[in-house]
Amino acid sequence: MPVDTKRIRGPEESQSPLLFLSPDKVPQRVSREGVRGNGDVRPVFARCGLISQAKGSAYIEAGNTKIICSVYGPKETERKDETDMKTGRLVCDFRLAPFSCLKRGAWIQGSEERDLSATLLESLQPGVCLHRYPRSQIEVNLMVLENDGSVLAHAVTCASMALADAGIEMYDVVLGCSLRQSGNACLVDPSHSEEYGNWQEGYGENQGCVTLALLPNLNQVSGLLADGEMREDTLSEAVRTCMDGCHKLYPVVHQTLTRAVKKKAPPPEK
Repeated sequence: MPVDTKRIRGPEESQSPLLFLSPDKVPQRVSREGVRGNGDVRPVFARCGLISQAKGSAYIEAGNTKIICSVYGPKETERKDETDMKTGRLVCDFRLAPFSCLKRGAWIQGSEERDLSATLLESLQPGVCLHRYPRSQIEVNLMVLENDGSVLAHAVTCASMALADAGIEMYDVVLGCSLRQSGNACLVDPSHSEEYGNWQEGYGENQGCVTLALLPNLNQVSGLLADGEMREDTLSEAVRTCMDGCHKLYPVVHQTLTRAVKKKAPPPEK
């Protein structure tokens, strides 16, 4: 197995710092009561143009979930056998930083990251005008700096902002929203503890997660990922709730992209 020799590796045997905390200081699962409603999304901070070497870039922060994305291209495809004369090619690389999760991960891309890369690609493709870039490829490199839940939904939003910042022609921006269904209660934009806190109870009725990607101006769904067991009416209601969550996020994305365009625009002639 290849090893990254340029990074300082930690000790082979270590203990969690939580073991040395007193019982009254161990972090517990945080309740939403008094903080935000079940249908409310977390406050979002977003910026564009942070990576100067990339054609376009974006950074998004929702609660403790932090994601950065860079876009390179359009440029010539690396493999000639994958060249399409009529349309371009979109390539997505989704990575989780080793320090982003509670359990330290490997630097090499795993199966989970490959699945997330494929889902991200399927969600972004309907919103990009690939026919405007024949024989070219556009690379989207996304890195999760901290994972505190709803990482795929916010990754879709961050990648869409980076594509718009790079000047890639798009039909519409793509926004993502996720939902955790637990019985009759649904939690929009769940945190990590809300996503996985009740999985020990097993799969019951109406237990699962839904992640949706939406083109808000066209009101079209570009991606949908559902996990768990839910009734048909519950799943339909969850999809509508996620669409409402995407529309709530749209003003923040619109303001961020407008600020980035004004910053790049040349000064007015006197």
